[in-house]
Amino acid sequence: MNPGVFAALCVAGGVGAALRFVVDGLVRSRVKSVFPWGTAVINVSGSLLLGVLIGLTLSAVVAPQWALVLGTGMMGGYTTFSTASIETMRLVQEREYVMAFSNGFVVLIATVAAGFGGLWLGAAV
Repeated sequence: MNPGVFAALCVAGGVGAALRFVVDGLVRSRVKSVFPWGTAVINVSGSLLLGVLIGLTLSAVVAPQWALVLGTGMMGGYTTFSTASIETMRLVQEREYVMAFSNGFVVLIATVAAGFGGLWLGAAV
């Protein structure tokens, strides 16, 4: 990895984290719920976008360096497994078991499905 790609990866990670902050704030301001909709939306949309990016890379539409920068950097900064895990445990502690199950498993299934869908879309180009 050359210094330019490394710098771009760092910037993209910061942009992804800032985007996560904005999206989470927008969702939280519009949806009042015990369920962590902001993180769910972020992780599902990030999985979809990462799938599209990888599909485009496998189809040779996007260069591998850009897949690294945008996938690892931006989508890595945007999506968040650790926050989803903490929110699931918070729901368990609050005895919101159905919400905890939904966040822990249903959102996981949705993110994997979105990733596959994005991969399919990206490869179809």
